[in-house]
Amino acid sequence: MPIQTCMGAMMKCSFGMAPSTLIPTPKTVITSYMVAANILDHIPILNIPPFGMCQSPTNPMVVAATAAAMGVLTPVPCIPVTPAPWLPGAPTVLLCNAPALNNTSSLNCILGGVIMFNSAGQTTHMIP
Repeated sequence: MPIQTCMGAMMKCSFGMAPSTLIPTPKTVITSYMVAANILDHIPILNIPPFGMCQSPTNPMVVAATAAAMGVLTPVPCIPVTPAPWLPGAPTVLLCNAPALNNTSSLNCILGGVIMFNSAGQTTHMIP
């Protein structure tokens, strides 16, 4: 079952070597006491921090570093390149005029990786 994502959602990239944390653009909508996200929260560095080192064989910097290392795969610092929004989002839930972002959405990096969620960032609080 899809879960709304928010500040603190953990992400992974298929070619990244470390997890990263979603940073939604500030909005007036809060979920689990955190800023909620929509599909437009896809801007590199601002919304999508790096995933440690990148080992994508289609990343030109990895190709160059690997060639310089005589063909030994050489990861380079990750700089996500995500020009398009997350897909598919929640088509029936609009958040600031764009579909809400849920934990089943994915984001393509033009360097070859696919970014997905490990956790939605939601927490459960018991009120006494």
